[in-house]
Amino acid sequence: MSTRTKWLLLAPFSLMLIGYGLCVFSGAANAMHNGQPFSQWFILGTYSLVLINGGISLFGHAVRLRVMMDTRQIIRRQLKKELKSRQKRKASFGNRNEA
Repeated sequence: MSTRTKWLLLAPFSLMLIGYGLCVFSGAANAMHNGQPFSQWFILGTYSLVLINGGISLFGHAVRLRVMMDTRQIIRRQLKKELKSRQKRKASFGNRNEA
């Protein structure tokens, strides 16, 4: 799977995971304020924190993939420019020798 495909799948999924984790977190907070048993809202709260932290971790990986893509693009552009300038120098150097 290409880096771009991984990024296209991972970025939205991680954002949805963070959003879902925040929704579960608000449900746990609501359960706590409504006086439900400790074990119920504690387990919901722990689950929500796992979801949020997992989403943040995956989002960080998606950012890393995007930086890799952008860096590769910049390097490729620079290499193309250097190759063109070398070819121009060779051509102008060849013209001097012929004259």
